[in-house]
Amino acid sequence: MKKKTVFVGLSGGVDSAVSAALLKKQGFEVVGVFIKTWHPDFLECNEEEERHDAMCVAAHLGIPFLTFDFENVYKKEVADYMIREYKAGRTPNPDVMCNKEVKFGAFLKKVRLFVLRRRFLWRQDITPELERNMLF
Repeated sequence: MKKKTVFVGLSGGVDSAVSAALLKKQGFEVVGVFIKTWHPDFLECNEEEERHDAMCVAAHLGIPFLTFDFENVYKKEVADYMIREYKAGRTPNPDVMCNKEVKFGAFLKKVRLFVLRRRFLWRQDITPELERNMLF
């Protein structure tokens, strides 16, 4: 029987590492994914260190590791939303927008594309236009 594949967002932290380890232990084929998001230039960000930690977790578990670049989606749908809400005098909830637009939006679309390409052995007839439509 074929193992089911589970894509796990790996942040480099303990929670996602334990989740990936438990899923693998239960017999799932686990793929670790680091999500690259946007941050303003004036803020210090540990993204490369976090990505490195996530890669180390994946290597330790012996699972494939991918990086999905969602900088543009995050900037447009989360950061710009926060700015608009603050300007309008409202308190934004960026976590809700990140979950909706990045984690359960762009991430799932990208996983679907990855699975589709894998299923069809990276067929050449998946055009850039088709890929864009599938992603956004």
